[in-house]
Amino acid sequence: MELQPIQNVIYKIRSQYVMLDFDLAALYEVETRRLKEQVRRNIERFPEDFMFQLSKAEWNELVANCDKLPENIKYSPVTPNAFTQEGVSMLSGVLRSPVAIRVNIRIMRTFVIMRNLVLKPSIDKVSELQSEIRELKRYVEDVFADYNDINEDTRIQLELINQSVAELQAKKKELDKPRNPIGFNAPQYKERDKY
Repeated sequence: MELQPIQNVIYKIRSQYVMLDFDLAALYEVETRRLKEQVRRNIERFPEDFMFQLSKAEWNELVANCDKLPENIKYSPVTPNAFTQEGVSMLSGVLRSPVAIRVNIRIMRTFVIMRNLVLKPSIDKVSELQSEIRELKRYVEDVFADYNDINEDTRIQLELINQSVAELQAKKKELDKPRNPIGFNAPQYKERDKY
């Protein structure tokens, strides 16, 4: 039995990893009612931190957010029991079949692997994240440097445009000045100058 199918039926409820009774029954190859029956007969072995019954709200939320639940279970009027790692371990003492013992060992290994993944992320992952953060930082710095360069270039271009406009306005004033007439103008004589 691989660990992946077991990981697929471990849920996080009330901030802890749990397995539900119908999934455990399927793994142990017993009926869910038989598993529940054995738990009820040995209820003193299952305190609240080993096993608890899901509230209707928790169950509805799980059904709404989880697509891997069996269809016949989704509409069950009774909410399932959730077993913590300790509760699953206690089940091996209640269900004594060879299948239950083998499956229980696999479940314990899966819980340990999941806990280690959560508590101790792989050093490679941490260094990979650090590398990605450094790369992102360099990229952001380059973008801001380019942005500042664009602003400086734009400022220089605007100054050149303003200077050119001022020169054109000065030339226009020169061109708009009244001009002295070009050519020879004959003097105008008055009548009295005549003899």
